[in-house]
Amino acid sequence: MSLCFISMGLSDEKDLSLRAIELAKDCDLLFVEFYTNKMNTTKEKLEQVIGRDIKILTRKEVEESNLLIKEAKDKKVGLLVGGDALCATTHLALKCEAEKNGIETIVIHGSSIFSAVAETGLHIYKFGQAVTIPFLEKLKNELPISVYEKVKENKKMGLHTLMLLDIVEEEKKYMNVREACEILLKLENKMQQKVFTKDTEIIVFARAGSNDSQLFYGKFDKAINSSFGEPPFCIILPGSLHFTEKECLEMFRNDKR
Repeated sequence: MSLCFISMGLSDEKDLSLRAIELAKDCDLLFVEFYTNKMNTTKEKLEQVIGRDIKILTRKEVEESNLLIKEAKDKKVGLLVGGDALCATTHLALKCEAEKNGIETIVIHGSSIFSAVAETGLHIYKFGQAVTIPFLEKLKNELPISVYEKVKENKKMGLHTLMLLDIVEEEKKYMNVREACEILLKLENKMQQKVFTKDTEIIVFARAGSNDSQLFYGKFDKAINSSFGEPPFCIILPGSLHFTEKECLEMFRNDKR
């Protein structure tokens, strides 16, 4: 019948829109995945808000099996996703696959880190390609050169770079700011170019969308030695700054809120 992509927003179950709750209640089967976004909620809390049983899906069940496609052929199936459901390419691919199989798809959009970064004062249209800084063990301890190249290209064009920090939800493992900065500095040393140095000014955005979000603007060496509390985190490398962007950034230079 149909496959519904239901965005949960950035922080917790309270970010669900009325439209999202209404659609979730109307599904025959309801699933949730927590591996693409770190949210401060649980399956039980979602079930309480929605009033329906929910099954957690692993990355493998979403990406490598046809479970959702099979079920959606004769049922109305809902998949709850943190942030905005279509910001992750895996969900976009799933949507296309469903449509190829003649399955109707429905999308409820939600708040996302890609829009929340405007809280920093940076202009949204000046962001270049976003990157994810991966745990090195995923790459057999090889440095992610492609990440460096994308950031360098953004900087060359004067664009800001949003850097998402890796998570391994199955192990409850979330990259912190110090780990990410160390990887970036290792990349700098390997590439022997001038993209990241200890004097480079960056933005750290912790727990975007929550009541205890934090914004930091300052040098790498200060960020790498600071604690930003609980995850999730993202790092932004500013490109060329408009004077209004500079004014906003100065409001939280070397500060946290």
